[in-house]
Amino acid sequence: MERRRHIATVMAVLGLLFTAAATSQAQALTPAQSEAQAAYDRALGDFKSILAERRRQIEAKQKLPNLPGQALYLARVAVISTYKDLTDAVPSRIGKPNKFGIPPAYFDAAIEPLVDEYADIFDVMEAPPASAQNSATPFKDVVDLGTAIARAKGLKPVDADAAGLISLGLFYAETNGKQNVRNARSNSYMGSFQTGPSEDRNGQRKWEAIKGTIAAADPALNARDDKEEARSRGTDRRFNHWTNVRDGLMNAHAELFAEIPVIVKTLPDPIEQMKLFELIQIIPTPTRSALKSGDLLNYRVSDTTIMKHLRNNSIFAFGKMDRARSSATFRDILGAMWLFKRKFEKAMVKYAEIKGR
Repeated sequence: MERRRHIATVMAVLGLLFTAAATSQAQALTPAQSEAQAAYDRALGDFKSILAERRRQIEAKQKLPNLPGQALYLARVAVISTYKDLTDAVPSRIGKPNKFGIPPAYFDAAIEPLVDEYADIFDVMEAPPASAQNSATPFKDVVDLGTAIARAKGLKPVDADAAGLISLGLFYAETNGKQNVRNARSNSYMGSFQTGPSEDRNGQRKWEAIKGTIAAADPALNARDDKEEARSRGTDRRFNHWTNVRDGLMNAHAELFAEIPVIVKTLPDPIEQMKLFELIQIIPTPTRSALKSGDLLNYRVSDTTIMKHLRNNSIFAFGKMDRARSSATFRDILGAMWLFKRKFEKAMVKYAEIKGR
């Protein structure tokens, strides 16, 4: 009995000390720190609210608003941004690592379940249409197409293999490896490689120009292509996995496959290579200019529109300090693409599975 009383007394004292310390810490915050905390609390509350609203609408089978993912996306950006502002103001708020690989200064690991819910809701909103033409081997298709296109462009086998891995990384970057998905934030970009109608048509034209070379080098792949081309006729071809991947690669990336030997020397890390090719999707003109400059990593962009495109794709998008950037080198940009890293790591694991390694 006496021992129990003693333990209870100790616990009560510890509780009082903890409460006093927390109160003291709260009282010690400067006005700027308090505002940073309040801004984060508001952003987190808004994020929870929009998550709950979308979940309720989905479960009630209500008609969703146009671009139903945009409000969710902006709310998530606000949470990460205001947390970064908070940890800039109160560095002691930087916590433990999180499963998403987001730098801890940008993300509180305690809210991981909210981001899981966010991903689940997007899966529902972006589910493929009933008419989508799936592939039984979606990941292998991407690797095979990327490799075949690279060989048709004259690359050696080792560099063509790198093109196959890069292509798989792009699939993960665009849709997290989900085929034939819609887009909850856009009415224009759809499919496994998230292309618009004009990009799809442009890619198809470019494919036709090398199809003879592909057919001579790989008759089996060409036969598969003929089959998928016939299957997609009369439909939105972006919802045929094969044709959308093929045309997406041909539209934006294939012409730069010839640069892979030089890129590999500059960026030996495959994840950095995948980041660079994703930038072809986001800021194509500056990326091509950077490659031609002979000094890729130190090439600097400062155009306000280019910086806006980067921010719209989660690069320099979070926190006042990042958003205040008026220019960046490609070294800076690649370093800021940490939200893509986890996706590219998944691509590397899947690639190893496909190759039987």
